Amino acid sequence: MNRTWFITGGTPGGFGMAFADAALESGDRVALTARRPEELRGWAEPYGDRVLTPRLDVTDAQQVHQAVDAAEAHFGGIDVLVNNAGRGWYGSVEGMDDAAVRQLFELNFFSVLAVTRAVLPGMRARRSGWIINVSSVAGLRGELGFGYYTAAKHAVEGMTDVLRQEVAPLGVKVLAVQPGAFRTRAYAGFAGESVRESIEDYRPMLQSVRTTMIEHDGKQPGDPMKGARAVVAMIGQDDPPHRLVLGSGGYDAVIGELESMITEIRAHEHVSRTVDFPAG
Repeated sequence: MNRTWFITGGTPGGFGMAFADAALESGDRVALTARRPEELRGWAEPYGDRVLTPRLDVTDAQQVHQAVDAAEAHFGGIDVLVNNAGRGWYGSVEGMDDAAVRQLFELNFFSVLAVTRAVLPGMRARRSGWIINVSSVAGLRGELGFGYYTAAKHAVEGMTDVLRQEVAPLGVKVLAVQPGAFRTRAYAGFAGESVRESIEDYRPMLQSVRTTMIEHDGKQPGDPMKGARAVVAMIGQDDPPHRLVLGSGGYDAVIGELESMITEIRAHEHVSRTVDFPAG
């Protein structure tokens, strides 16, 4: 049976469009959302009724429900939700403006909750569905200069782990995806933005981060289409994973981080086990 996908963050050249293309390749139907859906008109036209492009700013609760309602009315239901929309602002933990921090969490965490809560009632009613939360390697390890983006993605990871347990008895499956550096437009904005930092001590670090992003724009090793196809393949398996790291660099970084963490925790096991009340 063909599935219906609801994908956020449909920026041309981004992961959202790659997910849509991969789903369409497999014969499925797609609602690909975007803040400016007119940019998707040429892409969508050849697919006819198999594609819907609702307008959606994921931080706007009313638009979230309107877009979900439109997709359900057009296709009869949503089988796969891909929470893909997001963006990584950079800045120091101490110096980033409070309003910018809250804006970052609205986009990268609270919007994931809003879209998930809008889609889940239909999945629960049918006792089937997939929720795919696109996190980041930053969701499993800290990224210097991206403290609050890291925090938001860690929040997505924690929520996803618990959501998976809650909805499993209801027939809904959940996958967390952690891409590394992929050749999307994610780095393109750094060239046009100067470092905004209120504390001088952190400016050299952030300038180095910005320079690195500009230098790697268009040279990222990850292929978005291959990544999207890998995700489509994973959810088709009889025993799908709970999480999937995408990209060799991302895989190496995550494995290195987790192995280092395990080593450090085990080195202090004796301390961990001395703080309980006496047994019995």
